[in-house]
Amino acid sequence: MQRTKKGLIIVLSGPSGVGKGEVCKALLRRNPGLKLSVSATTRAPRPGEVDGVSYFFKSGDEFKRMIANNEFLEYSAVYGCNYYGTPGAYVDQECEAGHDILLEIDVHGANQVKKACPSAIAVFLAPPSMSALKSRLMNRGTEDAEAVERRFSEALLELQQAKLYDYLVINDVLDKAVNAVEHIIYAERMRAERWYNFVDELQGGSKKL
Repeated sequence: MQRTKKGLIIVLSGPSGVGKGEVCKALLRRNPGLKLSVSATTRAPRPGEVDGVSYFFKSGDEFKRMIANNEFLEYSAVYGCNYYGTPGAYVDQECEAGHDILLEIDVHGANQVKKACPSAIAVFLAPPSMSALKSRLMNRGTEDAEAVERRFSEALLELQQAKLYDYLVINDVLDKAVNAVEHIIYAERMRAERWYNFVDELQGGSKKL
């Protein structure tokens, strides 16, 4: 019997420093059927980046045309300069091919995706405590004290959006957080509505007995 093969859209977001990148890398490493979404951008390719693999590189005019045609699940301008966005056609194509698509995006982008695609599974990754988050931001050593305070303040605002998500996972221990997201994905695959075609096949097969 032919079971449903359409993939899921999993949105993972949370405040800066919470460990989204590490969780995503572990999920992709442990789940061959899971793919990271490829974003479109107007910035120039960096050495080693491949169009269609690293990003879909677009000119400013191309990107604006895609916006006008509602071709993005979400998009934003970073620092008022380059645009980044998730092409809906690419995500639909991968889902139809049976791949679960993982979107690592910010809170604003996650809200856009849920509006464009209500069936998307939104997972908010939270720190075990705000003190732990601040320590992580400081220990990264990539920003000065002022930037750390700014990101910490932004995190407080982002946490207010957590109630809009379908699930919340606390990233205290990496393996536990990854396991939690995997359980969410498995449970979502088992939703009855995703198996209506299979149920129809069972009913059709019973007529032959």
